[in-house]
Amino acid sequence: MTVDGRSASVVVDHVHLEYPATTGGEPLVAIADLSLTIAGGEFVAIIGPSGCGKSSLLYLINGIAKPTSGTIVVDGAAVMRPSPDRALVFQDAALLPWRSVLANVAVGLQIQGRGKAERETAAVELIKLVGLEGFESKLPHQLSGGMKQRVGIARALCVDPEVLLMDEPFGALDAQTRQLMGVELLRIWQQRRKTVIFVTHDIDEAVFLADRVVVMSKRPSRVIEEVRIDLPRPRALDLENTAEFRGYRQQIWDMLKSQVSAA
Repeated sequence: MTVDGRSASVVVDHVHLEYPATTGGEPLVAIADLSLTIAGGEFVAIIGPSGCGKSSLLYLINGIAKPTSGTIVVDGAAVMRPSPDRALVFQDAALLPWRSVLANVAVGLQIQGRGKAERETAAVELIKLVGLEGFESKLPHQLSGGMKQRVGIARALCVDPEVLLMDEPFGALDAQTRQLMGVELLRIWQQRRKTVIFVTHDIDEAVFLADRVVVMSKRPSRVIEEVRIDLPRPRALDLENTAEFRGYRQQIWDMLKSQVSAA
């Protein structure tokens, strides 16, 4: 099996997400009339105040949650349930502790019923792609935090999704490792060109990674603005010292300030 770099468009159309009321309370409106279109192969970062529904939006696109109203369409087909064409990467890599790196990366293909030779070939290819060649037989407790996240990314890519959904995947890492993982993620994305939707609280991370940054409001969440990041690729860490980068950072922070203070 060779990962072929397929990607898909994502259309979120007037989505509303409401949680039922608890005893004596009011229903909680998490997302209100949110619309967003993402092109196939695009890298989009989602940023907004804590609790505004960023993660909920990923779960809706993945299909593990359903909107109260509105529709989500991936590659022309309505999202009704989870599917191998969409893979989700969490902040915690959540690796199976008794399985090797190779076995963890291949677990999605095993669930799909793929043969051992096919899934090991695919896993070896992805382990090499994320820079962990030579660690195939290691167990999760033998890996650093950044290495575990590389395994998580390889596991997601191994089922060859069209859309990669990333929920603050580097949030638990130290600042230096987080920056290096951002560079690595862009390298992988530039090779595979999956559609990436990346949730983060970090403005610098959003600007550094994305083609476009979607700024969300406090709950009930809506899209405040979409900022096109017109910075050259490939991107290196010294880009953050440029006037252009600082300009995007300030622009996004100005949009977020009122939302954060009112959240």
